[in-house]
Amino acid sequence: MPQHVVVIGAGVIGLSSAICLQEAGYSVTIVARDFPTPFEIVDPQTQINYTSPWGGAHNRWVPPHPVPGPERDQALREHALSLSTFKRMEALAAAQPAAGITFMPGIEYLESPGPEYVALTEVAAAELGMPGFRILRADEFPDARVAWGCEYRTWCVNPMVYCCFLLRQFVLRGGRIFKRELRCPDEVFALHSDLGTVNAAVNASGNGFGDKNMSITRGQTCIVTNPCDATVTRQNADGSWTFCVPRGFQGGTVIGGTKEPDNWDPEPSVDVRKTLLRRFAATYPRILDSSGKLQFVRDIVGRRPTRRGGLRLETERAVGGNVVVHAYGLGGRGYELSWGVAEEVVRLVRSELEGRASKL
Repeated sequence: MPQHVVVIGAGVIGLSSAICLQEAGYSVTIVARDFPTPFEIVDPQTQINYTSPWGGAHNRWVPPHPVPGPERDQALREHALSLSTFKRMEALAAAQPAAGITFMPGIEYLESPGPEYVALTEVAAAELGMPGFRILRADEFPDARVAWGCEYRTWCVNPMVYCCFLLRQFVLRGGRIFKRELRCPDEVFALHSDLGTVNAAVNASGNGFGDKNMSITRGQTCIVTNPCDATVTRQNADGSWTFCVPRGFQGGTVIGGTKEPDNWDPEPSVDVRKTLLRRFAATYPRILDSSGKLQFVRDIVGRRPTRRGGLRLETERAVGGNVVVHAYGLGGRGYELSWGVAEEVVRLVRSELEGRASKL
């Protein structure tokens, strides 16, 4: 009889991990407060802490820092996870056209590029596995404030089309779902009447259950009906960001965005929206319709669970020796790193459970 693993959380990390665990031969149950539904009916107030619907969501290649040290090590680790995710997204898009994945060019404009970008060459990008990477010429920049730019091949998803697809795949493969809000990961080991015997738990809750290193980063974006032919990201000299992520599958285009640490305000700002739209129209006027406008649909406010020191991806022996694998705290990179994280979750679960079996 296969061993039983409970995944806590039905965001993109929890869903990806659950499917990878199924592929590895485990019996899997997802326990979560929120589950994917069509984006149009997600309640922006009561479900603001369910992060996955509010994501962009797309892949940005983030080069490692050129100087050896912890910052470079962390960037290399995350880059490896993004490469694994990229390969999985390629395979899914080819095999499952309805999964909500679209491949297209990614364009970046930086007004004040850091050393990791200045040092990046097309040869180095190829060695890092960044497909289609090309450094832009100055005459390809939108204005004189941009100091560096590039393009590459990337992917983006319509978040709830994609997450609903993953949930359906999970259930069709025999996975169980259990709707419940938990107080801590240990609780799943006590729910015998509902879950049966649990051999291990995966904490993909996003918020970390009281982890003192966790915080939230508020993001405000908006959706327009205008289609766009690329993901476009601009880092402004003041540290703010201007970007668009086409969602595809009749999901419009996300225009953003803000990064506001420890701001819990759920209400969107009309002034912020106007600034986001104005800045992006100036950066990438090709998105404007025949009347020269962006057609606004709705505002989005989301809370990204962010962890100081980076994501937590490790095993912990909980009360009574129970195995808990933690996989949370990815900030705004949940979709980008999802399959790489899921593959590491499987490795950690297998290592713990096989090690325990060998001692019996």
